[in-house]
Amino acid sequence: MKCPNCQHKSTKVLDSRPIEEGRSIRRRRECESCSFRFTTFERLEEVPLIVVKKEGTREEYSRDKLMRGLIKACEKRPVALEQIEAIAIEVEVDLRNRGTSETPSKEIGEMVMDRLSSVDEVAYVRFASVYRQFKDISVFLDELKDLIRTDKK
Repeated sequence: MKCPNCQHKSTKVLDSRPIEEGRSIRRRRECESCSFRFTTFERLEEVPLIVVKKEGTREEYSRDKLMRGLIKACEKRPVALEQIEAIAIEVEVDLRNRGTSETPSKEIGEMVMDRLSSVDEVAYVRFASVYRQFKDISVFLDELKDLIRTDKK
């Protein structure tokens, strides 16, 4: 690693710490020539996940976008931010474990709804109403009936 101060090619690592839930490493380094100290980060290079939308368009997966949708669905509900983050992380881990770089948005929505239904039913219905784009009240009622049947099992 080159020193950003004097461009000398030899530096030593003073300290290493895992960050981002162990997915990255932060290193404090010192130049062996000028003693300048600086920080570097080492991250695993992940293959980008691509979401195939309903119209056939493709876009890069965004955990932040998923988080915004979950936060909106859970607004004014007794759902902790940690639960929302856990759902987003679980979905991303499942997507990466599939071994494919492209996933239809429908599958991602179903993965989220599966997890959200056990966390908060109102948030689940809110998310489902946006995700499934209910055309009329009868479709909405059918979804509620399915939810009630699932709860009774």
